[in-house]
Amino acid sequence: QVRLVESGGGSVQAGGSLKLSCTVSGYKFSLYGMGWYRQAPGKERELVSSITSDGTTNYSDSVKGRFTISQDNAKGSSYLQMNGLKTEDTAMYYCLMCPLINIDVSACGDLGYWGQGTQVTVSS
Repeated sequence: QVRLVESGGGSVQAGGSLKLSCTVSGYKFSLYGMGWYRQAPGKERELVSSITSDGTTNYSDSVKGRFTISQDNAKGSSYLQMNGLKTEDTAMYYCLMCPLINIDVSACGDLGYWGQGTQVTVSS
């Protein structure tokens, strides 16, 4: 029913840029929060950035100033613009949707929906 599809990953040189996209389908309502997580091999999944249903954004300290999250409610999509990429950014990136308004995805728990992930590889 509810499906999240990520795209835009790939391989890039350090200092380069990528733009990730996440599109939601199969959900009745248009207001929801979205977030981007990443997980590198052997490491725990971590929250990179999020945006609530009212447009409030949050960033982890490691990406602040380099990444920008946005949302297009009409298209049901979220985007993560990644600039100044570092080798430490290499990971599988996952999109999470939370159907609760005014709630950050980090507190969504079992109510959230995950995408399949898109790989980002940054080489030096």
